[in-house]
Amino acid sequence: MNNIKKVAKFIAANPESADTPTLLELAIALETGAEYLFTKLYELSHEGFQLAMGMIDDWRLDRYYLSKLTLLDHAENKPGLQ
Repeated sequence: MNNIKKVAKFIAANPESADTPTLLELAIALETGAEYLFTKLYELSHEGFQLAMGMIDDWRLDRYYLSKLTLLDHAENKPGLQ
């Protein structure tokens, strides 16, 4: 199971957890590019912190592959670059 699914599962199973709002806010910030105070990560439990780090790792990896795909799309649309 990827880390983003783990976070979603945690949030669904623990809506009253003190970690839930912080994880939700992080997810929204990653998706929208909104500012996020990383000092909030220190307030998470160990499990919540591990989930947050996994989510950041997945997000970063997704952005890396997305940027590679975008670059390849541009290369395919330019004549003479094959």
